[in-house]
Amino acid sequence: MRRTLFLKVYLTLIASLALVAASSALFVHFNSGEAETSWRERRERVVAALLPADADPAAFQATVGRLAEALDADLSVYSADRRLLASAGAPFPADVLSRRGRRDGPDGRIFVFRLSDGRTVAARMDRPFGPGGGGRNPLAWLAMIAAVIGLAAYPVVRHLTRRLERLRRGVDAWGGGALATRVADDGHDEVAAVARSFNKAADHIERLLAAHRSLLANASHELRSPLARLRMAIDLFEQSGSAASRDEILRNLGELDTLVEEILLASRLDHVEKLDLVEPVDLLAVAAEEGARAAVEVTGAPAMVSGDPRLIARLVRNLVQNAQRHGAPPVSIDVAQEGNVARLAVRDHGQGVPEAERDRVFEPFYRPSGRSETAGGWGLGLSLVRQIARHHGASLRYETPADGGACFVVEFPTAQ
Repeated sequence: MRRTLFLKVYLTLIASLALVAASSALFVHFNSGEAETSWRERRERVVAALLPADADPAAFQATVGRLAEALDADLSVYSADRRLLASAGAPFPADVLSRRGRRDGPDGRIFVFRLSDGRTVAARMDRPFGPGGGGRNPLAWLAMIAAVIGLAAYPVVRHLTRRLERLRRGVDAWGGGALATRVADDGHDEVAAVARSFNKAADHIERLLAAHRSLLANASHELRSPLARLRMAIDLFEQSGSAASRDEILRNLGELDTLVEEILLASRLDHVEKLDLVEPVDLLAVAAEEGARAAVEVTGAPAMVSGDPRLIARLVRNLVQNAQRHGAPPVSIDVAQEGNVARLAVRDHGQGVPEAERDRVFEPFYRPSGRSETAGGWGLGLSLVRQIARHHGASLRYETPADGGACFVVEFPTAQ
């Protein structure tokens, strides 16, 4: 299992904490140094004011005693030439003046500092004679805080990167051919959003591939019948040279040409999102042209829509051919405009479509149950009508007229 992302995220977090801790330590160090210097200066001024150099020796000794009692400390004051001027409490070692500042010894913590007039003060006490936390190192505290935060962040970062690793494994499995692979998309964060987008894309691609496999299988099956008839017609034509055999050859070639053209158009519409050509189209004029071609009645009023005129003509033609092949005459086309909707209706007077199959007739090469192979299926005609309608923002539905038959209705948004 690759944990590169986890290490990058976690080490970045730890490095950030370390940087914050180091910066804070430096800040505390410099600020504490300034505070110590300021305190030291104030301390020396206070002590010098309490113990004036020109004070009476007896009063000087009494003041040193009171100060030592108030501080709960041993206190001694030395002259500039290191003579003991006054003392209270336990005596100090002989070398007490050899080093100024703070030092810890077996008999306690000793502070030695010099006043501005040259005298030296030595104090021994348990508590610090100044600001600070008793010698505590702020860097140690910051390091401990950073360690605690680092430990607390470990499960959070691990949980996040584990979800990303699951997503990566799912994508790898899907890319390896397991198209049914989906990833967990629970949650409401960016990782869950990416997982949902992947699952949606995987569903769409799987449906496309399944549709293409189905299209290929059904197209191969549908091509077999006209090819077999064409082969027989060619054999008969070679033997007899009759006009009927020639007409059968031309009819089968036309059927093959139409089927191949529909397969190519269906494949192209599957792979495009926008139409190559969009222009105003008079729906009634297109319907009249296709009606004249197929000898069917066309009624209605002009209705302008936006789209590809060739595709709209193919839509009308497929609906008319479907009505003539699977319905019964008379077949009629009606065009009407209702508000912002242009309505195209193609009707026949056959037996109609059973209710259980009204949604499936739009599937490519759908063959109703109980229908023989000789009678044929629905082919790609209505499937192409649905694809063309979707590319024009139109809706397609099946209606059953009150007096029988079948009616397919396409509603286009009118052209602005």
